[in-house]
Amino acid sequence: MVITENITKKYGTIEALKGVTFNVDKGEIFGIIGPDGAGKTTLFRILVTLILADSGKASVVGLDVVRKYRKIRRHIGYMPGKFALYQDMTVEENLKFFATLFNTTVDENYHLVKDIYIQIEPFKKRRAGALSGGMKQKLALCCALIHKPEVLFLDEPTTGVDPISRKEFWEMLKRLKAQGITILVSTPYMDEATMCDRIALIKDGIFMKIDSPAEIISAYGETIWAVRGNNMPRLLKNLREHASVTSSFAFGNVHHITVNKDLAVEALEKYLVENNNTDIEIYPIKPNIEDCYMQLSKK
Repeated sequence: MVITENITKKYGTIEALKGVTFNVDKGEIFGIIGPDGAGKTTLFRILVTLILADSGKASVVGLDVVRKYRKIRRHIGYMPGKFALYQDMTVEENLKFFATLFNTTVDENYHLVKDIYIQIEPFKKRRAGALSGGMKQKLALCCALIHKPEVLFLDEPTTGVDPISRKEFWEMLKRLKAQGITILVSTPYMDEATMCDRIALIKDGIFMKIDSPAEIISAYGETIWAVRGNNMPRLLKNLREHASVTSSFAFGNVHHITVNKDLAVEALEKYLVENNNTDIEIYPIKPNIEDCYMQLSKK
């Protein structure tokens, strides 16, 4: 459904994309995972025919994004990262307007948005600008779906949304996938990667790895521990100074470290105590997608 070959894009001297190549199969949820500034939005804007790549080729639903851009727009839905609907129009007016743009009606494709729309229907007479973040998100998704697209592009759709709305949103995406819609979604939230069939980890315009979340985690291949103590900033500094600690990063209320296999927990604990750390806890853990991202970034 989506194919790219060696896509590059520069903004002045800044290389936003550096030879990106990947494909997305019909009916899968494909996630592009990375921090702000990694190139996610630039890639999406190229694929939805809003900007041109400097070099490389891309096609969506079998159509070239440069030569067939008008046809592509009839087959895709796009939800940009920033709320882009008409804020002075009501919920109902926005939905009808976007249906009209594609020569369809809300009634004709209501089955596609029903599960989502019924959550905002009580507010259908409210102006879009007065909605909460979660409600704006649901309205934007309805407007992107109302013309029955084959491919749905969602650029950081859950940024700034509360945890409950984030969970509801991903449940909606699973239902859309069940209806045969191919979904490309970008996000800076590493925990959302496990919701996708396959993911691409992107940094500085480069795809570091493409695979299923489970395969990426299984390929981690290093010994990883969690470490906690009474003074976390000092603890992190001391861990980074230890010769057998190969990497150390803060993860919430613990530090994740990778270590040489010959290092014993007792030896590390003794070293930390000698550096005035107390209340130390060290235990092995399984890596997550964020650990994999940090490992690939380091390499």
